[in-house]
Amino acid sequence: MKLYYSPGACSLSPHIALHESGLAFEAIAAPTKTHQLPDGTDYYSINPLGYVPLLELDNGLRLREGPAIVQYIADLVPAKNLAPANGTFERYRLQEWLTFIGTELHKGFSPLFNPAMPQEAKILAKDRLLSRLQWVDGELAGRNYLMGDNFSVADGYLFTVASWGKHVGVDISGMSHLGAYLARLAARPAVQAALKAEGLLK
Repeated sequence: MKLYYSPGACSLSPHIALHESGLAFEAIAAPTKTHQLPDGTDYYSINPLGYVPLLELDNGLRLREGPAIVQYIADLVPAKNLAPANGTFERYRLQEWLTFIGTELHKGFSPLFNPAMPQEAKILAKDRLLSRLQWVDGELAGRNYLMGDNFSVADGYLFTVASWGKHVGVDISGMSHLGAYLARLAARPAVQAALKAEGLLK
């Protein structure tokens, strides 16, 4: 398998999932600014949408969209318990978290990274994001991970997205549960391996 990623982007989530899975894979940098791969290939020839992540299977099939990719990875290694079994209520709970992170948090950060976005719009986006993150902080009270005591692929996604706050002035220092959760995740060997591979951890 090949994972196309851009350092620190949302592709860090499936990168973490792959390290957690123990599966063999190749990580290929596809910088979102240049869209040029290390061998000179135009990334648009692989993903016409131009964004990451993209997972390419050994048979040539390709998957886009992080929440789909991480569930696919989890289902390849059911013994690792990275996602509840398909068809169970807990699997839908996982999908609920992945959807919330993708639509309410991930997309909520987008205006803050856009230099063309008016300042007034950024303030509104930041306020909405903080209210959502405060809700997550409450949900994490008494839990080690989003789904309870066990790490799931939703945790890798939340870790990735919540970590963007420090780059755009979203202050979560008052959110003690979320802060402790992010520190707990940052200490996981698979998370550290993904961060190191992307040049984000020295």
